[in-house]
Amino acid sequence: MYDKAKLASLRELAEKWEETTLHKSRSRLPERRPQFITASSEPVNRLYTPLDVADLDYERDLGQPGEYPFTRGIHPTLHRSRLWTMRMFAGFGSAEETNARFKYLLEQGQTGLSIAFDLATLMGYDTDAPEALGEFGKCGVAVSSLKDMELLLDGIPLDQVSSSMTINSPAAVIWAMYIAAAKKQGVRPDQLRGTTQNDILKEYIAQKEYIFPPEPSMRLVIDTVEYGARRLPQWNPISISGYHIREAGSTAAQELAFTLADGFEYVRWGVARGLNVDEFAPRLSFFFNAHNDFFEEIAKYRAARRIWARELRETFGAKDPRSWLMRFHTQTAGVSLTAQQPENNVVRVALQALAAVLGGTQSLHTNSMDEALALPSEHAVTVALRTQQIIAEESGVTNTVDPLGGSFFMEALTDKMEAQARDYFARIADLGGALPAIDKGFFQREISEAAYRYQREIDEGVRTIVGVNNYTDSKPFGIPILHMDPRGYERQVARLRALRQERDSGRVGQTLDRLRIACQGTENTMPFILDAVHAYATLGEIVDVMRGVFGKYAEPTWI
Repeated sequence: MYDKAKLASLRELAEKWEETTLHKSRSRLPERRPQFITASSEPVNRLYTPLDVADLDYERDLGQPGEYPFTRGIHPTLHRSRLWTMRMFAGFGSAEETNARFKYLLEQGQTGLSIAFDLATLMGYDTDAPEALGEFGKCGVAVSSLKDMELLLDGIPLDQVSSSMTINSPAAVIWAMYIAAAKKQGVRPDQLRGTTQNDILKEYIAQKEYIFPPEPSMRLVIDTVEYGARRLPQWNPISISGYHIREAGSTAAQELAFTLADGFEYVRWGVARGLNVDEFAPRLSFFFNAHNDFFEEIAKYRAARRIWARELRETFGAKDPRSWLMRFHTQTAGVSLTAQQPENNVVRVALQALAAVLGGTQSLHTNSMDEALALPSEHAVTVALRTQQIIAEESGVTNTVDPLGGSFFMEALTDKMEAQARDYFARIADLGGALPAIDKGFFQREISEAAYRYQREIDEGVRTIVGVNNYTDSKPFGIPILHMDPRGYERQVARLRALRQERDSGRVGQTLDRLRIACQGTENTMPFILDAVHAYATLGEIVDVMRGVFGKYAEPTWI
């Protein structure tokens, strides 16, 4: 893109600038630190020029928005035509309490639901199971049966609202409950829009909310992919999630590389199932973190789109341009929130959200200022939603597509991010692929080392966290904290007890037996799970059948 003679002249100009203007300035006013680094501890140059992107080819590496390789965005007009979906993550206590929060957020202008489940639900236990004691509603809503799902979604027009559900190991079961609840509302499966997170690989890598060993877990994921492709054409069966990888302490490049490596593995398994790549790839979606380093995050999103487009077209042979598109949701970095001076989190979230918007996100959740202390209060979540609305309506950043495209710094960062990701792809391939790399602890060690380095930089003062290791304040904070209904647990347990007494136990037993046989064989399990859900088998009963067939996974002790 640049003339070689002009680049040579520019190199001379840059050297002269360093020897004269820069030297005089630094002699009079030294720089604040010997080295400047990103949130991922990558060095940042003082100045970026065409010399840093000398090999950039506009058509090959950037292209136009809405055209391959989609570095500049997957839509030609992006947010000029349609704003991102404002999807605030919500879920706590009982189904009734969370339903009330959903309705409040929709009244405040939220445009999509995002459902958080409590730990018992995430691990496939009913609320009254001994393993679930003390976990009811702590980090999300408790859903133990179709009855709970019906209450959770009561009065929500499922043919009009897109829903995202953060559920992984028991994702097929919770999705079946959503489909069944919609049917009771009169909404057909082909009318439903939304996403199940359902990314089991990142559970082994980072979040650790797994139940079954990797191979049967992957089978369940591909069962949902196949079922969705043929029955729920508007549903995204997986949200391939870098968010939790970053929350565990990874760098931006590790988040990018490990997320895409997982995505490629799902594509391989889908093809191995006998699906045409273009049959399911257009409905694969992604979920990224928006951390503190503004430019690094934007570069990560741009590199992600470019890599995915190239690999799907060139490696997997996808012919449908929709298969090349990386559609992604973003959530601001929970790990960046501080309990000290929690009002500062409003500023952090605003900058992170702005990076996500400039990076071309299709959907966004903004964290609330109080989330380092408790589940978000109504006031705090409203401020978080208003943050998105101010960015959308007042900042002017939605007026043009990819406004940082062409910046020497941004393009150099994007190229560097892609190169780092491809280096990781080669290392993962050398280990035999994503599952063998998990088994050998590769991802886990890489993340652990990055997290340790980041914390050490904070402890040694190399990295400043305002209100934590600098600009501290001992005055007590005064933001209201959310308190859940103390009788919610009793109601939930009573509802479960009544359900087990009133349902057709014979029908439940039959559907669970058929599910067991399906798990032992090779049939797609989704129809059998749906039958059990319609019979009001509980989450724990269904997952127990799977545990009996697939076994339980324990991470190797050497990690």
